[in-house]
Amino acid sequence: MTSDTPYRPVGRPSDAELWGTGHSHDPMTDTETETITVADVSEGPGGDADADPGTPVELPVVELLTGRGFVTGKSGSGKSNTASVLVENLLENNFPVLVVDTDGEYYGLKEEFELLHAGADDECDIQVSPEHAEKIASLALEGNVPIILDVSGYLDDGEAKELLLSVARHLFAKEKKLKKPFLMLVEEVHEYIPEGGGLDETGKMLIKIGKRGRKHGLGIVGISQRPADVKKDFITQCDWLVWHRLTWNNDTNVVSRIIDAEHANAVEDLGDGEAFLMTDWSESVRRVQFHRKRTFDAGATPGLDDFERPELKSISDDLVSDLREISDEQERRESELADLRQEVDKKEQRIRELEAELEEARDLSRMADRFAQAMLQKAEAPYRGGEGRHLARAGTVPDDQAELHEYERVDAAADTANAESGAMDDASGETDAADTSTATDHPDIEPNDWPTPGAMASAKGEGAADGGTDAADPPDDADGQTDVTFSDDATAEADVADDESEMEADDREPASMAERTTVPAGTTLGTREAVVARLKRAIDDLPDLSRRMLAHYRVEREANPIDAHVAAGGTPDQPMAYGRNRPLRTDGFVEHVEEGRYRYALPDRVAEAFDGRLDDATLDDVVREVETAFVDEEVLAAEATDVRAPDERDEVEVVDDDVEGDDGFVDEDAVLVEGGGETPASADHATRQQMASGSGADDDGDGDPVSRTDAEIL
Repeated sequence: MTSDTPYRPVGRPSDAELWGTGHSHDPMTDTETETITVADVSEGPGGDADADPGTPVELPVVELLTGRGFVTGKSGSGKSNTASVLVENLLENNFPVLVVDTDGEYYGLKEEFELLHAGADDECDIQVSPEHAEKIASLALEGNVPIILDVSGYLDDGEAKELLLSVARHLFAKEKKLKKPFLMLVEEVHEYIPEGGGLDETGKMLIKIGKRGRKHGLGIVGISQRPADVKKDFITQCDWLVWHRLTWNNDTNVVSRIIDAEHANAVEDLGDGEAFLMTDWSESVRRVQFHRKRTFDAGATPGLDDFERPELKSISDDLVSDLREISDEQERRESELADLRQEVDKKEQRIRELEAELEEARDLSRMADRFAQAMLQKAEAPYRGGEGRHLARAGTVPDDQAELHEYERVDAAADTANAESGAMDDASGETDAADTSTATDHPDIEPNDWPTPGAMASAKGEGAADGGTDAADPPDDADGQTDVTFSDDATAEADVADDESEMEADDREPASMAERTTVPAGTTLGTREAVVARLKRAIDDLPDLSRRMLAHYRVEREANPIDAHVAAGGTPDQPMAYGRNRPLRTDGFVEHVEEGRYRYALPDRVAEAFDGRLDDATLDDVVREVETAFVDEEVLAAEATDVRAPDERDEVEVVDDDVEGDDGFVDEDAVLVEGGGETPASADHATRQQMASGSGADDDGDGDPVSRTDAEIL
């Protein structure tokens, strides 16, 4: 806690003694007549002719405490000595000040005066931070305690500026209420209010004190050895200025601007401690010799003699007890924060370890599930006597692919039914060779190709020739278009071997496209030619229906597998459609986007093959080269010359907007914007014609593509 009585510097008269000599016990009540003597008139150019050399120079205390001052001079000219003389005289008269010490040279004042030395060094009475700012301002203004705010010990300039900013703010805020004359002296002021650079928050606060502090009683003195580097707005607003020796042209030019050219020339020849004193209250410029400071000169240049530190006066413990409590509280908070940070770091490290272990366990679980699924699928395969069940567990596959397993389960069940039906048909063939349900009564058709009427008619003709059912009598399952191949025993055995090979292939992890395909001999690997050849080979290896489905995806960009299967000439049977869609998905030619829909992904696969290094035009060229594997070159050429986007459609434009009661477009209300007519308007139509005609294949041998009827497609 602070003392109940105002602080009085050691060695000064008591209040009673001041009262007896005619001085007021309150040094602030008669400050209008108080002056301090800091220098004597000096002889030489620029001096005041009305005063003889050696005449004492007195300065009014109120003007010093509440005004704005500037002291400058090159190193060694005596500017720091002048500042110390001012502070010594103010302290002798019980007027407190706050010195912002940037070089740690003002602690010598403690040789004679009791000051609070606050900063970051161990030599300070107490180490302070911005948290102490309010208490420091209270001690200075309310406790009348002179303070040296030593910022020289802070390694971080930002921390030093933050401390000064906080103290200045609290001084300004408190002075608005107290209205008590108080002086703030700032060393190396050019570091805070530079001429060339922008002002930070600390500089703005010092400028604010310079402009508005006087009306509240708060004065400021700036000290710098380079006046050219100090913001001129501050210098020109000062009430009193001290110009010690300056030799650099930029600095003497400032003297010429503020005073005149005569003093600018004379300032270069001033002796140590000499200066031009310019004040508003005397309206004169005097050449003066400042007194020598009495206290220890901690800022003197070190010599060869041993350095002897004087005995310094200690500050009362009562004055710093509150500051120490703040420091203790701050240390406690910092210690708690450090403990919390350490605990958080430990928990974060543990979380990372657990996440790594969990990911490793997931990897092992996925590997185990895949291995178990592959083994059990083999064991449950129909050709091994199993039920063909799909044994993938929920959660072992991505969510967006879970629906596909439902269709795969249907495929497996269909395969099992087909196998059982084949076995029954074989047995029936042994007992009744003439029965219409035997394998000899049906043509050998690909299981996933929908039988056409021609194929069915051919099958009936062959059956009649072999003594089977009459050609005029269609088989019972003709309307249902049963998609099952019946054959003799030898063919059935071959089919079983093929099924076994296919099931074993399904059990393995899908091989990459590079592993499944090879490039033609003589092709350089890693080149554009090799990539195109590899992708075309992969497309060539696809079933015909799958290729035609890929052509449908290419036109529509996004479609349902059942729609693509029907458009390609297949049936609307769901298991068959997804069965033909599976190789497109596994090879990456289509990509699942949402429930039951896939998008055309060949351009993505091409871009991925070149690591995304192709520009858009080159990528389009490579994609077209690959698409020649399943799209006619005429169609591609038509698309290349068609300026519209591949999926652009003929649009209609409303002509008669005023027709009321229309519930849609009618002939007189709409016209085609472009396209139409008898000729296809874009290559998309040609592509659809190609798919409807079976990719342009000459199916009847007469040189013209065979078009499929709606009945044959659907």
